[in-house]
Amino acid sequence: MATGSRDQTVRLWDVATRSPIGGPLTDHTNVVGAVAFSPDGRLLATGSADATVRLWEVVR
Repeated sequence: MATGSRDQTVRLWDVATRSPIGGPLTDHTNVVGAVAFSPDGRLLATGSADATVRLWEVVR
């Protein structure tokens, strides 16, 4: 699972353990209000109030 936050970060979570996976993803400069995985789960797109969209590789 992925969440966006008012602290301008994106976090990945292990749903089974309710624990974060790695550190926060940081590259936005305002609230992150949108997150979406690609159909294959390899990429995460995030959108922010800073008018940017970022793509993250999340394959482990």
